[in-house]
Amino acid sequence: MRWMMMGVAAAALMGTAWADHEGDEPKTFSAAMVFELEYASDPQISPDGEHVVYVRRSMDIEKDAAMGTLWLVDVSSGEQRPLLEGGSQGGAPRWSPDGSKIAFLSVRDGGKPDLKVHLLEDDRTYSLAKLQEGASPVAWAPDGDHLAFTMLVPEKPMTLGSLPPKPDGAEWAPAIQVTDELTFRFDGAGYLTPGDDQVFVVPVEGGTPKQVTHMPGGMGQATWLDDTALLAVGNPDEKRDLQPSIAQLFRVPLDGAEPVALTSRTGVAFAPTVSPNGTRVAFLAVPDGEKTHQQTELFVMGADGSDAKNVTLDYDRPLSGIAWHPKGSSLLATTLDRGTVRLVEFGLGGEVKTLATDVGGEGVGRPYDSGSFSVSSKGTVAYTQQKRSRPADLAVLSKGEAKTLTQLNEDALGDVAMAKIEKFEVPSSVGDYKIDAWVAYPPNYKKDGSAPLLLEIHGGPYAMYGDFFSAEIERYAAEGYVTVWTNPRGSTGYGLKFAQEIDLAYPSKDYDDLMSVVDFMVKGKYASEDRLFVTGGSGGGVLTAWIVGSTDRFAAAASIKPVINWTSEALAADISAFTALEWLREMPWENQELYWKLSPLSKVGNVTTPTLMMAGSEDWRTPTWEAEQFYTALKLQGVDTAMVRVPGASHYIARRPSHLIAKTEAIMAWFDKYDEAASEE
Repeated sequence: MRWMMMGVAAAALMGTAWADHEGDEPKTFSAAMVFELEYASDPQISPDGEHVVYVRRSMDIEKDAAMGTLWLVDVSSGEQRPLLEGGSQGGAPRWSPDGSKIAFLSVRDGGKPDLKVHLLEDDRTYSLAKLQEGASPVAWAPDGDHLAFTMLVPEKPMTLGSLPPKPDGAEWAPAIQVTDELTFRFDGAGYLTPGDDQVFVVPVEGGTPKQVTHMPGGMGQATWLDDTALLAVGNPDEKRDLQPSIAQLFRVPLDGAEPVALTSRTGVAFAPTVSPNGTRVAFLAVPDGEKTHQQTELFVMGADGSDAKNVTLDYDRPLSGIAWHPKGSSLLATTLDRGTVRLVEFGLGGEVKTLATDVGGEGVGRPYDSGSFSVSSKGTVAYTQQKRSRPADLAVLSKGEAKTLTQLNEDALGDVAMAKIEKFEVPSSVGDYKIDAWVAYPPNYKKDGSAPLLLEIHGGPYAMYGDFFSAEIERYAAEGYVTVWTNPRGSTGYGLKFAQEIDLAYPSKDYDDLMSVVDFMVKGKYASEDRLFVTGGSGGGVLTAWIVGSTDRFAAAASIKPVINWTSEALAADISAFTALEWLREMPWENQELYWKLSPLSKVGNVTTPTLMMAGSEDWRTPTWEAEQFYTALKLQGVDTAMVRVPGASHYIARRPSHLIAKTEAIMAWFDKYDEAASEE
């Protein structure tokens, strides 16, 4: 198996708009500034808490890519420097238990991964293993003598028949390719090499990595239980391709014995981490349930799998990124809570304590939740710190006090007038919910009901927006759009019931939530009823297409990488098993009515709104033919439309900086065509 599975009162009371700027027009966020952005990622604090190594990501304008270099920061002085000579690229840094070494991955010529180790005392780096396939971040053995990681073990592809001998010098067509796997291509990876990920171990002094697992379906997320065994996650069942929501935690002996399951075959167990004294294992789990979405919860059990306990049974928020406190009496995790990413400490007796509320910023595109952290043996925490006007910086938390160690974007954004943000709680027109919404105001904004409104909808749909930095939001606001983004029902961070409201009913009442926010903005004279625009990607693209099939009140729309037809999505996307077996829980031929009822294509006959469609040419999550179906249907009935294909792009269209820019600029250019108020000025 490949590891894919993958408080504020209603602001209407505030009333006042942002005042006009005096004098010259302010410098606003331009498209070119995307290439100037940097952000901190994957911070790893040394065992003694005195240094942090992190991945510093920046935009390379010549290679049109987000590049990562390793930087080392002195926690006391704040002094930082590139870990490697010449600022060479690297990622996934991990400290040795004694803090004398840092293992990391880099890419050598030819694109193959190179596992390297940096010696802190000598300031010297050596290559430990030149790998032939993609590898996971490494895990150090407790004694510091070995490293474990997972790597693809290729298999010979299936063949059918054979050709006669080819004459010397003949130019024949490429050989046919045969597959018998359900998942034969995957978004971001393309067509898959046959094989599975397995666990490898390599000594730190060098040598050939040794494969220690041979489990059918593969294993992932290897970590050390002790010096004699590892923990890893897998599903060896013969029908695993039809079980996208089942994975077990296994003990993997290093003596060649068979792995032993420590968790049951219900739900997904993942992210194992061992207590400081080695007697307990904490892990995250998504329990099996009757509905598609279940809350991620934190479990602790004995090292032998006994006495498993749900530590967060009464905590109604999803978790990620767990780590033991060095005392072994509690665990730290990031949680999503009403548009905020919190760093929370969970006591084994049920105590809950929030340590930080400003985690996030590991991205530059849309305002999604993100963030990561690590803990030293002294209890100091390093984490990615977000501010709504900046991507992530690096911060440390010690004895309740946070200290920011970097200011990565002051040179680029220090003199830029970033968008003013306001948060609202808007009562939905359906059900007893208040919907969180954030609004970015353009420069010199006047609250007189004349401005254009751009509604930006998140994907997922089980995901969360918040008051996080977003280059796309900044661009829309800089060009004059009052830009609003929301967490309608189905979003995470608001409890299990709120998220499950869209189970087998998406889109449905989440549409009403979005329209309630639009109504609020219009009635409050934040924007003009005649200048409404809507866009969104993935799940947001689904809702955008649903909106234009349900109302004609928007002047123009842009549906980005949507699902348009659930039948073609279930039978052709890379997560077809999840779509059919978990999302809709019936096959298309078993319940055609449900598939059609929830497909935006069922509403395309109602559309009169000029609607732009966009998808990446190598998107296998919501393949291009999804957007193309809606585009063709609009063309056939004479509705204004255009189709944008993003060459070489996966589902994450904005992975390359120029594509992020092209996406936002194309959307605004499309909207400009249909903004009558703007054209009359």
